[in-house]
Amino acid sequence: MTASIYLVKGREKSLRRRHPWIFSRGIQRIEGKPELGETVDVYDHKGEWLARGAFSPQSQIRVRVWTFDKKEKVDVNFFINRIQKAQGLRDILAERDGLTGYRLIAAESDGLPGITIDRYQDYFVCQLLSAGAEAQKDALIEALNTCYPDCNIYERSDVAVRKKEGLKLRTGVLAGQEPPQFVVIEENGVKINVDIMGGHKTGFYLDQRDSREAAVKYVNGKRVLNCFCYTGGFGLYALKGNASKVVNVDVSQHALDTARLNTEINGLPVENAEFLNADVFKLLREYRERGELFDVVIMDPPKFAESKNQLVGACRGYKDINMLAMQILKPGGTLLTYSCSGLMDNNLFQKIIADAALDAHREVQFIERFSQAADHPLDSAYPEGFYLKGFACYVK
Repeated sequence: MTASIYLVKGREKSLRRRHPWIFSRGIQRIEGKPELGETVDVYDHKGEWLARGAFSPQSQIRVRVWTFDKKEKVDVNFFINRIQKAQGLRDILAERDGLTGYRLIAAESDGLPGITIDRYQDYFVCQLLSAGAEAQKDALIEALNTCYPDCNIYERSDVAVRKKEGLKLRTGVLAGQEPPQFVVIEENGVKINVDIMGGHKTGFYLDQRDSREAAVKYVNGKRVLNCFCYTGGFGLYALKGNASKVVNVDVSQHALDTARLNTEINGLPVENAEFLNADVFKLLREYRERGELFDVVIMDPPKFAESKNQLVGACRGYKDINMLAMQILKPGGTLLTYSCSGLMDNNLFQKIIADAALDAHREVQFIERFSQAADHPLDSAYPEGFYLKGFACYVK
C-alpha cells in the first residue's frame, strides 16, 4: 500500500501552482512507513489528493513531486514519456545550433526532479541527485534504452548534495560501453573534447553555450583574458572571433592541456593563445601591480555559494574578483562576467558588480545580459531553475 503524506493547512498552495517541492515543515502527518526514495501520495489537510512524489526522510525537501496527475503511474512508461517530451525541445535546438552535445534532462524543469542527463554524441551521462532519482534508477535506464537503443549510459553521481539525501557518491557504466578519454562534440561549428569520466560536472559546461557565442562580437582584434577557463570554451570562441591574443587561465594543468588540444582540433591559431596554470585571484593582483592591461576580461568562476550560509562570503568573492578584473581593463574595455550560484539572484549580482566598480574607481555600464542556454529551460512553476546569470559590462 502506498504511503500517504498529509500537509499542514495552507501548505498546499505551492502544489496547486505546480511547484514540485514539499518541505519538512509543511508536513502534518505521514501514514505508512515510506522508505528512502519511495513513491508516496500527497494530500491536503482535508484529504484531497494533490500529487505523487518521492519521499526523502533526510532532506529538508521531504518530497519531490513526480506528477500532478492522479492517473499517472511512476514507472518505465512515465520516464519514457518525460524523456520524449524533453527530446522534442532538444531536437529543435540541436538543428538550430548544430549541437551534438546538450542537456537532455534538466531535473525539475523537465519534470524529473533530481535527475540531470547530458548527451554527448551517443553517451548519456546521468547525475541522480535525489532519493527518488536513485530509487527509480532501473526504470530510468530501461526508459533510456527504449528511447535510444544501444546507447551508452554513464553515471556521474559524484556530487556532495547526494549526502543530504542519505545517498553515497557513485560513478560508473550503467549501460553500454565505457566512454573513451574524450568524446568530441560540436556546437555552433566549434569542436570540443569532453572528458566524461574525469571532467567537471558531467564533463563540460553546456549551460554557457549561448554566452560563448555572444562573446564573439566583443573580441575582434582584442587582447583577451579568459579566467577559470577550464577546457577553453570561451577562449575557442574568442579565437574564432579573431582575438589578437587569448590568455587562458586555470589551476588544472589537465584542463589547460585539453584547452590546447581543443584549439588545435578547431584549426585555430595556437600561436595566439597562452595556457597559464595559475590562481586567478593571485594572477589578477600581479597583473594590477605590473600595470598589465587587457581589452576584454572573461570572468566565469565556479559556484561560490553552495548554501545560504555561504552567500555572504560568495558576495565578497564575486565583488573582489570583479573589482580586480575592472582594474586591469583598458578604458573602454569589456568585462564579461558570470555567476552560476543559484542562491544569488540577478539583481544581487548586478549590485555586486556595481559595488565592485565603485571600489575599482571605474565607471561601468551594463550593455548585455546573459542566462543559461536554452537546453537548460526554466519551467514556469519552478523559478529555482534559473541559476546562471551574466553581464557584458562596458568599463570606462
